[in-house]
Amino acid sequence: MAQYLIQVAYTSEALASLVNAPQDRIAVVSKAVKKLGGKVVNGWMSFGEYDTALIAHLPDNIAAAAFAIALGAGGACKNVLTTPLLSVEEGVAAMKAAATVGYKPPAS
Repeated sequence: MAQYLIQVAYTSEALASLVNAPQDRIAVVSKAVKKLGGKVVNGWMSFGEYDTALIAHLPDNIAAAAFAIALGAGGACKNVLTTPLLSVEEGVAAMKAAATVGYKPPAS
């Protein structure tokens, strides 16, 4: 199953709601991911550009995109960043494949 890093920035209204009624959103998010055939591995609160981060296993890019679209459509998120994650083995295989492509950068 594919793995994804999903980072979310909440709107100021959503943050105000969480300040007024603090809650663990992982249970809610986990149910949504499960409906798409996936599983949340873990989730974290963060600060900076994004307010939360989670690692999810999802069947494919369509399920990952559906989750990101659902988050964005809900109105509580001002930004959702979904990053596909490769295992180290997949990364090494990609590097080996890249060596055979024959791509040449533009000459100056």
